[in-house]
Amino acid sequence: MPPRPHLPDHGAVLAEVRKVRRAGVVRLRELDVPALAEVSRELPQGDGELPGGPVERVLRLAVSRMGGGTLQTAAEYSLGIAQGTRDWPAADRRRRAAQVYGVSVERFRKHHELMVLGQVAEQIVAVAVTGTSAIPLPAAEADAAEGGFPAAHRVLRPRVHHRTVPVTLHVHSVDLLRDVDVVVSPTNTYFALPAPYKSSVSATLRRAGARRDPAGGLVEDHVHDELRQWADRHGVPARAAQPGTVATTSSGALTAQGVRRIYHVAVAVPRPGTNDYDVQPADVTRGVARAFALLAQESARHDPPLRSLCLPLLGAGRGGLTPLESFGAVWAAVEAELARDAEWDVHFVVRRHARADLLERLLDRPADDREPR
Repeated sequence: MPPRPHLPDHGAVLAEVRKVRRAGVVRLRELDVPALAEVSRELPQGDGELPGGPVERVLRLAVSRMGGGTLQTAAEYSLGIAQGTRDWPAADRRRRAAQVYGVSVERFRKHHELMVLGQVAEQIVAVAVTGTSAIPLPAAEADAAEGGFPAAHRVLRPRVHHRTVPVTLHVHSVDLLRDVDVVVSPTNTYFALPAPYKSSVSATLRRAGARRDPAGGLVEDHVHDELRQWADRHGVPARAAQPGTVATTSSGALTAQGVRRIYHVAVAVPRPGTNDYDVQPADVTRGVARAFALLAQESARHDPPLRSLCLPLLGAGRGGLTPLESFGAVWAAVEAELARDAEWDVHFVVRRHARADLLERLLDRPADDREPR
């Protein structure tokens, strides 16, 4: 298709993208962004309107075409289109984007941010040239669109040290797990579980482990009560535990599904006076390593012995780590454990096929090329 007439000037588009970065998409309708509005008018009509209108659709389309990785992730945080960041202040979005590259906020502002936003502008100009509104589908969704459904369970065989090991990847909610001995659950350093109606891994496990009467009324909150007892024994209510500490409980009602233990790994450090948390990748790695050590201690005490352990992407929710950062931190401990010829049955659980695709790509790569950059 030949280029459309009156293509937007890259410099003008970049200036407007920087304006969006400062305001965020939550205020997009208040901004004067004529170049972005012109591109949005050239696109075919979408199935529905986003809260920020057609201009937000242009921005999301442009970012979706950046090829993934740190560049796309930093762009999503910078503009406030990453999940849960829509109403974040500009300073918080910039800080989170800087963390993606592992640099200070000031260095990101001076060196990385213009490159990231410049690439967004490049893709917007490319959108204007092609005139397409289609956002590329992840591989699993593309397979489904062609007539099938992506698998909810995948068996991967990464090479660790001198051998190939099976790793099972579950793509569904954590409460649907069956016949996995131990499930790892992220928690904060006070071991305070969220309300059971929330959607996090720890809230879901609390809800699934509770015993209810036929009418749905709560009879026993097994996981919550056992974790509070553990915290009382270890003095945690009076002071925070060290990040990476692991508490153990039964799985409550989940024993009916073959889930026998829950290991609660303290990775989230609350920020005083806020509802936010900080998660450090090193604490995730330390916590997963301790979970394996506990598994080795507890295994023979059970009949049959504990053999399998399932891990979510610790810290990739409200903790703020990207899926890539979280998996890199988790896998560092898993790989170290498997490299010493440990015979554990390792599982991962994620809810989205896009994240499962990411893990599958990472585990299919050579062992010396898996560290996030």
